[in-house]
Amino acid sequence: MELLPRSPAEFGSARYWDRFFRQRGQRPFEWYGAFPELCPVLHKYVRPRDKVLVVGCGNSELSEQMYDVGMCQDIVNIDVSDAAVRQMRERSASSRPRMSYLLMDMLHMDFPDAHFQVVLDKGTLDALLTDEEEATLAKVDHMFSEISRVLQVGGRYLCVSLAQAHVLKKAVEYFSQEGWVVRVHQVASSGDKQQFVLPVFVYVMTKFRKVPGSSAQILEICPEEQDRPMRVESAERLVAAVKDRQHYALLCSQISKTPCREQVSLDLCDRESGKPRYTLHVVDSPSVKPSRDNHFAIFIIPQGRETEWLFGTEEGRRQLAASAGFGRLLAVALHREQLYEGMAAIQAELSGKVMELAPPGLPARQQVPFLSVGGDIGVRAVRHRGSSPLSGDFVVEDVKGDGTCYFRRLIFLQNRNVVQSEARLLAPTPLPGQKKRKKDKKKPSPTEAPGAIDKSYLCCEHHKAMVAGLCLLGGPDALPGELAVLVVGLGGGSLPLFVHDYFSQARVAVVEIDPSMLEVATRWFGFSQGDRMQVHVSDGLDYVAKLAAEAPAQYDAIMFDVDSKDFTVGMSCPPPAFVEKAFLQKVKTILKPEGVFVLNLVCRDPRLKESVLATLRAVFPLLYARRIHGELNEILLCQAGPAGRHGPAELGARARAMEGALRQPGRPWDSSYALADVLQAVLIL
Repeated sequence: MELLPRSPAEFGSARYWDRFFRQRGQRPFEWYGAFPELCPVLHKYVRPRDKVLVVGCGNSELSEQMYDVGMCQDIVNIDVSDAAVRQMRERSASSRPRMSYLLMDMLHMDFPDAHFQVVLDKGTLDALLTDEEEATLAKVDHMFSEISRVLQVGGRYLCVSLAQAHVLKKAVEYFSQEGWVVRVHQVASSGDKQQFVLPVFVYVMTKFRKVPGSSAQILEICPEEQDRPMRVESAERLVAAVKDRQHYALLCSQISKTPCREQVSLDLCDRESGKPRYTLHVVDSPSVKPSRDNHFAIFIIPQGRETEWLFGTEEGRRQLAASAGFGRLLAVALHREQLYEGMAAIQAELSGKVMELAPPGLPARQQVPFLSVGGDIGVRAVRHRGSSPLSGDFVVEDVKGDGTCYFRRLIFLQNRNVVQSEARLLAPTPLPGQKKRKKDKKKPSPTEAPGAIDKSYLCCEHHKAMVAGLCLLGGPDALPGELAVLVVGLGGGSLPLFVHDYFSQARVAVVEIDPSMLEVATRWFGFSQGDRMQVHVSDGLDYVAKLAAEAPAQYDAIMFDVDSKDFTVGMSCPPPAFVEKAFLQKVKTILKPEGVFVLNLVCRDPRLKESVLATLRAVFPLLYARRIHGELNEILLCQAGPAGRHGPAELGARARAMEGALRQPGRPWDSSYALADVLQAVLIL
C-alpha cells in the first residue's frame, strides 16, 4: 500500500489526503509525537475556557485527548480531506458533543474575525511549506493571514513542527514583523523509541496589536530541560539555536547505535548566561571487551588540568579511556567562568544529559560511575582578569596540579585551552616567630593567599629545551661566561628570569609588544627588572630591525618565544613575519658569529613547517630540532658557524657539563630538568 506522495506538492492536495486516509483506515496517524509528550507544552497555552481551532486535523487523536482530559472542550477541527472529517465525526459524535469537525480549507476559512483564542497546528505548516518556491510561499502567507484574522488579540498560534530551517525562519520572520511574541519550545521526549530522530518543537506565536513604526521583536526559546525561556536577539540566532539542538539529537541517535570511530566533543551551556559550562569528549575504546560493568563511565577532569596532555589531547584521552577500562568514557572538562559545588552536585546536574550519550548495548538501569583524580574536581581560583588591545581578554589563575603542588597560569581567553605562561607556587612559609599551624584534614581553600613564585622551576618543557640549547655557547666542559641574551616574548617572565638567576653573568634584554603583559608578569609572576634584566616594550620586528642597522653582532643568544594572534594560519608560534628570510637575516646580523638562535616553533601545517625549516636552513647552516613529547612545540637551535656540527651524544655531554655548573650549593635545582637528556633527543636537520 503506497501512502507516500509522488511529489512534495501533493501534501497540499485534498485528493492526496482523501486517498491517504481511505487507505490507512481507522488507525490514527500522528505527526511528530503523541499527546503525552505534547501535553506539558500545550497545557501552558490552552485554557479550559478557550475556543480552539485545529487546522489540518487529519485523524489524529490529539483533539480527542485534549477534550477527554479536560484541557479544553470547545474545539473546532478542520481539514481538506472529506474522508478524514467523516471518520473523525463518527468517532466523536456521541462522546464529545462540544467538539466539531468541518470540511474546510485553512486558506479560505468561513469563521468571523477574532473568533478563537487558540489555533493549533500539528504538522500542517510543515506539510504545506515543502519548498521555497514563490507559489508555496504565497500559500503560506495566505495561511498565516487567515490564522491571524481568526485569532483574538492575545490569542496563541501553536504550531507543532520538526523546525526545518526554512519553515522556522518563515514563521518567525512573518509573525515577529507583525509585532507578535514568538517563543519556540523543544518537546521533551518520552525516552521511548521515537518515530523521528529529530526533536519536535512547538512554535508559540502570541498575537499583539502591531505598533506603527516599531521594529522591536521578542524572540525566545525554551529548551526541553527548562521552563524559563531564553531571549535571543534575532531570527537568525533563534534558527541557529534550534539547529544546534537538532544536531545534538542526530549525534545522540548516531552514537547510541554505533561506536564512535573518532572522538566527539561538544559544549553544554549554562542556562542563565548561555556560556559553555561543560565540554564533553566522547571516547570509545574498541580494545576493551564489554562486560556488564564496564560499558560506560564519566570522568570529571579536575579544574585547571584540562590543558594537560592526558586530558587536553585526543591521544591522551584515548590512553585515559583505555587505562580506565571502559568501552566508552565521557571526559568532562569544567570551564573557568563557572562555579561548581563539588562532585555530587556535578553528578546530579549531568546525570540526565550524559545518559543521552550512552553507548549501544548499555544494560537497562545500569548504574554509570563518575570518576576523577583523587575523587575531587580540583581547585581553580581566578586571581586576576584583564583585557588588552593586543592580547584580548586574559585571566591569571591558580590551579592544583598532580599531587600537592599549586601552579599559577596565564591564559589568553581567545585560545583558552593553551597555557600561555605557568609558574609553580611555593608553599606559604610562616613569618619569624610565627608558629606553624597544626596539620589538620581540612582541605586548602582555593581563596587562600598563595605562596610566592618558585623562580627556580621551569614548568614548560619547551623552556627546558631552550635553556639546554645555551650549552652550544660554552666549551665542551665549561659553563658559558658573560652572556648577552635577547628574549622576544615575555609572557609570565619565567624563561628570562631563569636565565638571569642561573647564569649569573648573563645580561638579559626582553622585548614585549604588550605593556599589559609586563604588568601581569611583575604583579603576578614575580618578575622584576634590574641591572642585568631590562624590558623593552616594543614590536620585536621593529626592535631587531633597529639593532641590525645600529649595533650588529652583540648577542650570544637570541630566543623567540612569541605567540601569533592570527588563528587562520596553521602556525601559532611565532607569527609568520618572524620567520621570513629577510627578517631572519637581521636576526643573524645581531647575533655573534658563534652565537645561537633558539626558536619555539608550533606549526600544525606540514607544508608550512617544511617551508619554515627550509628558510631557516638557508640562513643558519647548523640546525638542531628538539620535539617536545605530547605537544606541538618544537625547539630549533640555529647557528651560523664556524662551530662544528655536534651529534646528540656530544650535545648531551655539553648539557651535562652545563647542568653540573648550574647546580651550585644553596641554589635549588629540580631533578626534572635533566638537560643532558633533553639534548640527547635532538635531531640534526
